[in-house]
Amino acid sequence: MSENRGAAVRYESVQKSYDGETLVVKNLNLDIARGEFLTMLGPSGSGKTTCLMMLAGFEPATHGEIYLNDNPINNVPPHKRGIGMVFQNYALFPHMSVAENLAFPLQVRGMSKSEQEAKVNRALDMVELGTFGSRRPAQLSGGQQQRVAVARALVFDPELVLMDEPLGALDKQLREQMQYEIKHIHEHLGVTIVYVTHDQTEALTMSDRVAVFNDGVIQQLSAPDVLYESPQNSFVAQFIGENNKLNGTVTEVSGSECTVEVAGGIKLRADPVNITGVGGKTTLSLRPERVELQPENQMDNMVDGKIEELIYLGDHIRVRMNVADNKEFVVKVRNRGERRKIAKGDIVQIGWAAGDCKALDVVE
Repeated sequence: MSENRGAAVRYESVQKSYDGETLVVKNLNLDIARGEFLTMLGPSGSGKTTCLMMLAGFEPATHGEIYLNDNPINNVPPHKRGIGMVFQNYALFPHMSVAENLAFPLQVRGMSKSEQEAKVNRALDMVELGTFGSRRPAQLSGGQQQRVAVARALVFDPELVLMDEPLGALDKQLREQMQYEIKHIHEHLGVTIVYVTHDQTEALTMSDRVAVFNDGVIQQLSAPDVLYESPQNSFVAQFIGENNKLNGTVTEVSGSECTVEVAGGIKLRADPVNITGVGGKTTLSLRPERVELQPENQMDNMVDGKIEELIYLGDHIRVRMNVADNKEFVVKVRNRGERRKIAKGDIVQIGWAAGDCKALDVVE
C-alpha cells in the first residue's frame, strides 16, 4: 500500500477487557490505509472480532483510542460513524423488499426519493441483482441475500466497510465465488474494507494485508505472500496453510543459515528466523509443496523417509511419510501425468532447499 495515502483507521494502545481482569485485546497499535483491504485473521477467542466491534462502536474500548480519518471516535455512537457493515447472518429486514432494505440507510440520512432510487439501482447493479429489487429476502438464495447485504453496506458511499465473517454461512463453491466478487468490488470502488475471518484461504485470497491474531495480540501483519512464505513465528506458520514441523536443537549459526539436529541425529540446514542461538531448541517449519520426492539433483537437505500413505487428489498426490520420527510429514507431489513407482512402506529420499525451511520458536 502507498505510504502517503494516510490512515483511514488507527488503533492507538487499544485494550479490551470484559471482566476488568482478562485482556481480550492487548495494547493494539494498528494503522489501516485508505483504500486498503485488511483482514483480521485468527482462531476463535483471538480478539479479531472484538477489534472489529470496537471500530463499529458496538463495544467500548477499555483503554486507548480509535481514530477514523484522524478523528477520535470512542465516544461517537455507531450510527454516526458512517461505517458500512456486513454480518454473517445478513441482518436484512424480512418484511421489506430488497430495494427497501437498500433504501433504509439512505432514508435515515434524509436523502430525497430520486437520490435514493438512483443509489439503490446502482448498488443492485454492482452486485448483479438489478432485477431483484421487488423481491423479499425470503425469496432469495443465501448467496443472493449476501449480495444484498454487501450492496446495503455500500449504498450510501461509506469510506469504510466492516465485514464480520460474511461468507461463513455459504457453501464452499458459493463462498469462493463471493470472495472474488467482494475483491473485485473493492478494486472497483477503492473503499477501505476491514474484514474478519478465521478462514486462512479467504484471507490470503482477498486481502492487501493480513493481521494474524492470537491471544489478543497481532502475531504478524503482512501481505498474504509474505505471511505464507516468511512466517515470523510458529503460530503463524502452523495457522497459515499446511506445514511440516520438526523439533530439534541449533548446533551452528553461520550468516543467513543455521544447522539444526533433529531426531535420529539428522542435521538440517535452515533459515534462522526466530531462534535463541546455538544450543537452543527450535521447530523447523517446511511447506509440503517445497519438498521434492526422489529429487534428481543434490539439494541442501536430503533425508530418507518411509511412505505411510498415498492419497490421490487430482491435481496433486498427498504423500504422508515418517521423517525423523515425524509420522505426519507430508509431501505434495504435483500431478504431471507420469506414474511414479512408489508404494506404501517404501523408503525413499526427499530433499528441500535450506531457505524453504524456517527455524522458529519451539512447538511441543
